[in-house]
Amino acid sequence: MENTFARIWRLVESIPSGRVATYGQIAALLGMPRAARTVGWALHSLPADRSTPWHRVVGAGGRIRLPNHGGKAVQRLLLRREGVPVNRKGHIDLDRFQWIPQEPV
Repeated sequence: MENTFARIWRLVESIPSGRVATYGQIAALLGMPRAARTVGWALHSLPADRSTPWHRVVGAGGRIRLPNHGGKAVQRLLLRREGVPVNRKGHIDLDRFQWIPQEPV
């Protein structure tokens, strides 16, 4: 059976370019409501050889939750490269850019 982190990574890998999902959304889609922090730990623990688009996962309300020293700037840059505007406060418009899976996960 696939472990929890691997399930999270696989789901995040299905988020298309130009879209974002929230930590809580990923947890809920995997049947783990209230496990948003687990999603964060899974993304923090990504193996270096895995190309999971971690930058497409944001906090509730569409906010980048990484610290200001480095991570936030990298995530902002990667999202902007995919056409996702991020304002100066690190906020993304979820009404326009949130990923809604078309099929059950």
